Amino acid sequence: MNEKEGAEAFVGHIKLLKKEIGRVIVAQHQTIDLILLALFCDGHALLVGLPGLAKTLMVQTIAQCLRLSFHRIQFTPDLMPSDITGSEIMDKERYMRFVKGPVFTNVLLADEINRTPPKTQAALLEAMQEKMVTVAGTDYTLAPPFFTLATQNPIEQEGTYPLPEAQLDRFMLQIAVQYPSLDEEIAIVKRTTTTERPSVSPVMDAKEVLYYQQLVRAVPVTDSVLRYAIALVHRTRPDVQDDKALATRYLQWGAGPRASQYLILGAKCHALMRGAYAPDKEDVQAVASAVLSHRVIPNFKATAERIVVRDLIGELL
Repeated sequence: MNEKEGAEAFVGHIKLLKKEIGRVIVAQHQTIDLILLALFCDGHALLVGLPGLAKTLMVQTIAQCLRLSFHRIQFTPDLMPSDITGSEIMDKERYMRFVKGPVFTNVLLADEINRTPPKTQAALLEAMQEKMVTVAGTDYTLAPPFFTLATQNPIEQEGTYPLPEAQLDRFMLQIAVQYPSLDEEIAIVKRTTTTERPSVSPVMDAKEVLYYQQLVRAVPVTDSVLRYAIALVHRTRPDVQDDKALATRYLQWGAGPRASQYLILGAKCHALMRGAYAPDKEDVQAVASAVLSHRVIPNFKATAERIVVRDLIGELL
C-alpha cells in the first residue's frame, strides 16, 4: 500500500473509529478528535475537566476500538514509583524476578496525575519520554504503541502536586473537556440508566496504528506552513517581542521548540483526518490552542485582568 492509498484508508478508519466510539460516548467530538490526533502522532495528552465527564470511559473505549491493551492508574498521595513501573520480587526458588507494573501497556490512563508526589510523577514522565523504564539497573522497553492520557481535576487544589512546566511540556496536547449541552445530557442519561450496555467492535490493531503513526510523519509540509507555525510559537515569547507586543504585555514565558514540532505533527495528522494530503495554515490553527495552552505562562498583568491563556492564543492567531 503506497502513501496515497494509506491516506485514503486512514480517513475510512477514522470514520469507522468515530462511529464505534459514538456507540458509547455521547458528543465530545472535539475531545475525541484531539485524543485520536495525539495517539496517531505518537504523543501524549493531558485531559483537564470536571469529574463525571466520561474521561475514563472515553479512553477505555478508544483502546477497545483499536484492539490495544489498557491500564488505569488512580494516582494518590501514597503512590510509589514502583507501583507504576513494577518491582523485583523473590520467587519460591529464591530468585529475583521482575514483575511488570501497569505502565507496560499500550494505552495508559493516569487518573488525577496531580494527586501524587513529584517523584512518582517523574517515574511516569520518564517512561513517556524514553518509552522504557529502568529497575535495579536493568532497562525494560515498553512495547509500541505507547500512549499516555493523564487527567487533572481543575477545581480541587488541596493536597495536589501541580506538574512543573518542564514536565507539562512532555504532553503533546492539553485538552479541555467541556460540559455537555442539555440535549446531549438527556441522551447520556437515557443511555446510561437502562439495563442495556453498548459494546464496540475493533476497527484496527496495534500494527495498523504504528503504520499510521509513520504515515503522519511522512506527510509533506510546505515552507510557508512551516514558517507560519514556527512564527506563531515565536510570537508567544516576550523576550523577542517589542514593548507593544501581546506576549510582552501578558506572557511571562513562551513556548519552546517542542511546541513547533508538535504544531507541525498535529497539523499533518489533522490534514490526514480530514482527507487532505498536506496541511495548510488552517490545520495549524486547529491544533494551536491544545498545543500551546500548557506551554505559555501568563504574567501578573494577565492574571489581574482575568485574561485566560486560550484567549491570548486566539489573539496571537
